[in-house]
Amino acid sequence: MSHGFDRGTRIRQGGWIGLIGLLLALAIVGLLVKTLLQQSGLTGLAGPASKATPVGAASHEVTATQPTPRDAMERARGLEAAVQQQAVDKAKRIDDAMKQ
Repeated sequence: MSHGFDRGTRIRQGGWIGLIGLLLALAIVGLLVKTLLQQSGLTGLAGPASKATPVGAASHEVTATQPTPRDAMERARGLEAAVQQQAVDKAKRIDDAMKQ
């Protein structure tokens, strides 16, 4: 009679062991996803790149490196002018090549 009792206990424990194994696997996958998101910078937490720079080594001129909207517009206009000039130069080269 004790043989039947052992078999029933093992079957019931198999369900609990499977559930614990599934939860353990889910926890591991969750940790891996968290690490991946932190490395790609998609979370609000600090990633490994920001931890590599000591606090004292950062530049104190933070406002000087961030462009104001006016500077950004001027840079965009300058870039637009450069692209237009390159287009004109390329058109001239094509015309010169067609003439030959």
